[in-house]
Amino acid sequence: MFPLRGWTGRLIGAKNILGESSRRAAWPIRARCVRGAAASGAPVRAAQTLEEAATGSHRHLTPMEPPSTPGQMEMDQTVENVESALYQLYFDPDMEHKDAAQKWLTQAQASAQGWQWCWALLSSDKIPEVQFFGASTLHIKICRHWSDLPAEQHETLRTQLLSQILLFSAGPKMVLTRLCVALASMALNLIPHVWSQPVVDMVRAFQPQKLDSDGGGSAESSQDPQAHCLALLEILTVIPEEFQSSRLAPARRSQLREALASEWAALCPMLRQLLQTQDSSNLVKEKVLHCLSSWSGLDVPLGESQELVQDCFSALSNPQLFDSAVETIVTVISQPDCHRYVDSLVSLMPVVLGLYDQLKTAAQDGDMETSHGICRIAVALGETHSRVLLEQLDHWQEYLSLVNMILFCTGIPGHYPVSETTSSLTLTFWYTLQDDILSFEEEKQAVYLQVYRPVYFQLVDVLLQKSHYPSEEEYASWSSDDKEQFRIYRVDISDTLMYVYEILGSELLSNLYDGLGRQLMDPQQSGVWQDTEALLFGFQSIAETIDVNYSDVIPGLIGLIPRINISNLMLADTVMYTIGSLAEWLADHPVMLSRVLPMVLQGLEKEELSVSSVSTLKRICRECRHDLGPCAQDILTVSQAVLLKNLHKSSQCMWLMQALGFLLSALPVEEILSRLLSLITPHIQQLDALAHQEPNASSKQSIMHILGMLSSLFSTLDISTHSEVSEGAASPRLSPNPVVVVLQQVFPLIQNILGKWLCDSDVVEAVCGVFDKSVRTLLYDFGPMVPQLCDMLGQMYGAFPQASALDLARQMVHIFAGEEHHLSNIKGLTNTLTSATLALFQQGLRDHPDIVESFMHLHAQILKRKPSLYLSDQLDVEALFHCGIQAIKFPETATVKAACLFFMEFMNRCKDVTSLSEDLQKDGKLLTETVIHAIAAGAPRGATEPFSDVLLNLNRHCPALLPQWLNDSLQAEGFPSTHVSAEQKQTFTQQLLREQTNKRRMKETVMEFSLLCRGLQGSGYSKY
Repeated sequence: MFPLRGWTGRLIGAKNILGESSRRAAWPIRARCVRGAAASGAPVRAAQTLEEAATGSHRHLTPMEPPSTPGQMEMDQTVENVESALYQLYFDPDMEHKDAAQKWLTQAQASAQGWQWCWALLSSDKIPEVQFFGASTLHIKICRHWSDLPAEQHETLRTQLLSQILLFSAGPKMVLTRLCVALASMALNLIPHVWSQPVVDMVRAFQPQKLDSDGGGSAESSQDPQAHCLALLEILTVIPEEFQSSRLAPARRSQLREALASEWAALCPMLRQLLQTQDSSNLVKEKVLHCLSSWSGLDVPLGESQELVQDCFSALSNPQLFDSAVETIVTVISQPDCHRYVDSLVSLMPVVLGLYDQLKTAAQDGDMETSHGICRIAVALGETHSRVLLEQLDHWQEYLSLVNMILFCTGIPGHYPVSETTSSLTLTFWYTLQDDILSFEEEKQAVYLQVYRPVYFQLVDVLLQKSHYPSEEEYASWSSDDKEQFRIYRVDISDTLMYVYEILGSELLSNLYDGLGRQLMDPQQSGVWQDTEALLFGFQSIAETIDVNYSDVIPGLIGLIPRINISNLMLADTVMYTIGSLAEWLADHPVMLSRVLPMVLQGLEKEELSVSSVSTLKRICRECRHDLGPCAQDILTVSQAVLLKNLHKSSQCMWLMQALGFLLSALPVEEILSRLLSLITPHIQQLDALAHQEPNASSKQSIMHILGMLSSLFSTLDISTHSEVSEGAASPRLSPNPVVVVLQQVFPLIQNILGKWLCDSDVVEAVCGVFDKSVRTLLYDFGPMVPQLCDMLGQMYGAFPQASALDLARQMVHIFAGEEHHLSNIKGLTNTLTSATLALFQQGLRDHPDIVESFMHLHAQILKRKPSLYLSDQLDVEALFHCGIQAIKFPETATVKAACLFFMEFMNRCKDVTSLSEDLQKDGKLLTETVIHAIAAGAPRGATEPFSDVLLNLNRHCPALLPQWLNDSLQAEGFPSTHVSAEQKQTFTQQLLREQTNKRRMKETVMEFSLLCRGLQGSGYSKY
């Protein structure tokens, strides 16, 4: 179209776009706005000062105070004041002054005067920060206040913007970019009716022009032509970006997208010419690449860009353009709309394959950047369009070559992430290719499997090789971040192997087994420990999620595992995890347990194998507990020893106790108590010693650790059977549950601990956790402990209220409120807790939302399980109702939801308990007002659904009263928000009263009203 060296012409030559000379159109918008202001009677002092300050400079720095009135805002907006505020914002060390300046500047940008002083800030004698603010203000005015500018000034604004862009074409870059964004925003406002072809016009405006015959020229003609070219490319680049970031109505977005896409045919040849021209600098070519990448987001047709995209591949040979070229190519061919241009995609395959030699050379030389970039291109083409390219049967060999190229990337030499970072890019490709192959009909699928199954077998070998650990010495030198990235990388490989099993089936396991057998059985084939570890890692990856119960190689694998020398910790870790992954298979083949359990116990004694050995033992005890009787003593002995030696961290100790709980559960009942006492006695003795110490941080941690171990043990020690426990009342056990016996014995000790640590919420929570886990597991077997625990909870809460006590009481209500012989204890406990909490409400519980939340949940449970407790004279139902009202007003979402749950249960029980119905009729209006206010603005938006449930229940249970409550509440002026009109409130009332069953419609009605009340209707926030 034009050579770069011809960019020495004058901008003013394109008079059809720019009109008069930019020098003659100095401040047209400012002048017109001033005249408009004067004509309307507005103050003109600021405009006059603008004339005086347009070429002035900052002289002094005085602290700015935010203007208090609009009038003051208009009068204060001189260029000097704006510039002074900017200096204050940038350079004043006082944060209060900075904040005041920022607030004032933000208000100034929003005012009508901003159209005027923004141009003065662009003066060449201003510092870049001031110029940037002027350009930013111009963008904000165009973007947010476009309607304030008269239509007759649009042409002048366009002229000025183009002139300023040319003046700033040599920099500063940040100012130039902001001006270009402003012009882009203006174009989006005018397309297509006012400015039908902005891209074509801008390209024409920036075309080089021959010098006038007199040889003269303007200031512009002497500027760097490359700078002019870069400025044009900057404009063209930001137009699609501004389109993508703008909030537009769907119809308007579609209209703009179509209008912009239609201009690609004019832009594409120019970009091609600039990219191919020898005179183009790397800066220009890089900007061309960015421009193409930006426009590709508009789904411009790949068919029209095909030659330009292929030109981008030539830029890969230029080291300075390599990264930009890769980014552009990947962006373009990753567009989902590209699948419509099959011929273009097919034509790109040989171009991508042409990079294979460059890829191999880069991999051989350790050039990670080059191999990474080429891999991204290959994966983008192969993954995004795998199905389309698979279906091109005439080109199957090319696509197979592309797949093999990606396989090379997967197996690129080096250890991830230290010496290579490329292989991880390819893993999702193998998912996609496999999904596409398996989605074909059976006959077609068979053909593709014949071609690609061998590739997937190669992939397994490559993945196992990539999963290899480095030598122990090298691995020790890695940083913790590198080790973590390698761990995540192996997890990704594990997921890929699991997925590949779908396409390779049992033959994959057979291959892994054969490889492991050669490693362990044939001395001549034995390799380094990494080879064995990788094969086991492959087994474990598949067995974790695939049912291997019917695999004929698992018995052989179990036979091989004891032959593995686990002196290497990383190999030992994988051995542990592999055994754990086979726990379900071992449950079906218990005779094989004796082969592997000794290795697990051996690993349990090594601190370095803590996580893998403990988690594996837990899985075995959970799945195989009924077959572990002969090994129980060994497991208990080793476990007790490692616990007393403190070999494991606290979390692993908890897992170990859960494992032992599973183990003890399956032993004969007569053996459990003695073994249980033997296991916990040393820890109880230690707890007793700690209880006699004065409270300190060290003893606190030890106490919580022991209580946590007891909680974990009791959470899995369950000797009941389904026949012994039912939903309703259960037949009493002849002998007390062993856990209950232990709890009764340690109960005085726990009381002593509470006596010293009652004010520490962590210790109290740990104590409650012991009983909570026991109640949840034992259910009705916990009955003998109910009287003691109810008394302790009442005393504890009365002395120092804490949420954990309420949560435990809720579990007690859930299990035992239906038991007549426990009802008096439950009733006494709930009365005590309620009286204490009501007193707290009178004092103020704003700082304890956790207590309020737990209290609401407790009473919701009471209403659900035993509403007759509300007949007690000691329960003040009206006071409870008002507590719920206060809870709705809390800002914490969880507390609000708990209060809504309470009210829903309250209303559901009105027909059964007369007093509840009376209180609802008495205070229903207050509840309605509170909920409406909360919906409007008083509560988190996340609580909208519970509020809609409360209103739905009100409509069900009070259909005659709710209309009056709503009318009385909503008729107040300004309630619940000044954003809603009387008509909108009436519509809301009608919609609400229509719904008594449809929760979804009620939720939508409430959400819409909430957005109206908050002034968010139709905004981007309405989606969240």
